[in-house]
Amino acid sequence: MNTLIRYILLGLVLVVGSAQAADPLVISSGSDRAIPIAVVPFGWQGGQPLPEDLANIVSDDLRNSGVFSPIPRQNMLSQPSQASEVIFRDWKALGANYVLVGNIVPNGGRLQINYALFNVSTEQQVLTGNVGGGTDQLRDMAHFISDQAYEKLTGVKGAFSTRILYVTAERFSATNTRYTLQRADYDGARAVTLLQSREPILSPRFAPDGKRIAYVSFEQQRPRIFMQYIDTGRREQLTNFEGLNGAPAFSPDGNRLAFVLSKDGNPEIYVMDLGSRAIRRVTNDSAIDTEPFWGKDGQTIYFTSDRSGKPQIYKTNANGGGAERVTFVGNYNANPKLSADEKTLVMVHRQEGFTNFQIAAQDLQRGSVRVLSNTSLNDSPTVAPNGTMLIYATRQQDRGVLMLVSINGRVRIPIPTAQGDVREPSWSPYLN
Repeated sequence: MNTLIRYILLGLVLVVGSAQAADPLVISSGSDRAIPIAVVPFGWQGGQPLPEDLANIVSDDLRNSGVFSPIPRQNMLSQPSQASEVIFRDWKALGANYVLVGNIVPNGGRLQINYALFNVSTEQQVLTGNVGGGTDQLRDMAHFISDQAYEKLTGVKGAFSTRILYVTAERFSATNTRYTLQRADYDGARAVTLLQSREPILSPRFAPDGKRIAYVSFEQQRPRIFMQYIDTGRREQLTNFEGLNGAPAFSPDGNRLAFVLSKDGNPEIYVMDLGSRAIRRVTNDSAIDTEPFWGKDGQTIYFTSDRSGKPQIYKTNANGGGAERVTFVGNYNANPKLSADEKTLVMVHRQEGFTNFQIAAQDLQRGSVRVLSNTSLNDSPTVAPNGTMLIYATRQQDRGVLMLVSINGRVRIPIPTAQGDVREPSWSPYLN
C-alpha cells in the first residue's frame, strides 16, 4: 500500500487515551446526580413576542455542561421575574438547589436584561447583573448569562459564548458535491458560511485569537493549507508542497502552525513560523505521523502515529527529538485533543476485540479510559475551551451529524445543523 493511501485510510477513521490501565468503562450517563436548577421564563415588558426564548437558551446551556439538571417549565409552581417575587418554598418543594430569574426591558431601541440567581436552601442571592443589546443579540445575551451563572456556581469559566467550525458536504450528483465551511454558536445556532467550494475542505481550526482559521482545501486539485481572516474573508495560502499538506494546528500563542507534510516521502509533523513562513521538521520516522495538537506550554506536540504497528498517540517536543507513547488502552487511538487543565486526553478510540470507533477520554494521571460515545464510526473530537463539553462527528440515519457530549458523560445530544453530511467540527477559544 503506498504512503498516500495509507495516510488517507488512517485519516478517515481517526480519534482519544495514556499508560497501561484497566479496561475502558463505558459511560452512558453520569453516576452522580446533576444539580437541580430552575431557569424561570424571563419577564418581558414589551409588546410583540421576542424571537428567542432566553430562559430556554440558558436552561439548555446549563444542561449541556452535564453539571446541572434544569427543572421542566411545566413543573414550576410559580414564575417570578424579579427577586421580590421569588417564593423559596415553591422551589424547595420542587427540589431545586438554585433558581435563576430575569426580566427584559426595552431601553432606547435596545433591550436590557436584568437577572438574579438564588441559592434556594440558604434563600440568598448569589449573583445579580444586567446585560444589554439589540434584538439580534438575544442569543449572545442568553449565553452571557449562562456563562456568568456557570462560573459563579462552579468556579469554572463558562464556554457558552464560544463558536464552532464545521464542514458540510451536500451531494447533488455523482460528480457534483458542494462543500461549505460554516461557523455557528457552540450549540449549532446562527450558522454562517465562511467558504464554499466544489472541492473538499478539511480540518478547519481556530487560531487562539479567534480571528483567524486554518484549513485544508483541495481547490487546486491537491491538498493545500490556507489561513483565512474571519471578519474580512481575506485568505492566504500557507503551503504548496508536493504530496500531502494537512492537519493544521495553531500554537497557543498563534504565531506558529503545526501540520503534516509528505514532501520528503513520508507524512511527518512540521512547524511553520507564521511571521517568516520558515518551516522546521519535528518528527522523523518511517511510520505515518499526523494530527498534531499543541500542549498549552507551546513546546509539546501530541500526535497520531502508527510506529507501534497500529495508530496510537505520542508526544514530542516542538523542536524535535524523541517521541513518548501516551496511549496503551485499546488497539487504536488517534486525533488527540486535551482538556483545558491538560488532565484529560480526548481521542478516537477502538477497544480490543471491537470494530467500532468511539470517542473516549483518558485520565492522563491514572491512565483510565472512559468511552463517551454510544455509536460507531465516530471521529473528529473537539473540546470546549473550559474542558466541560466536547463535540464529535458521527452518523445518524445515514447522514453525518455532530453530537455534543458533556465530559462527565451525563449529556449526549445532536447539534442541529444544515442539510448534507456534517463533519470536521472544531471549537473556538474564548472570544472575550
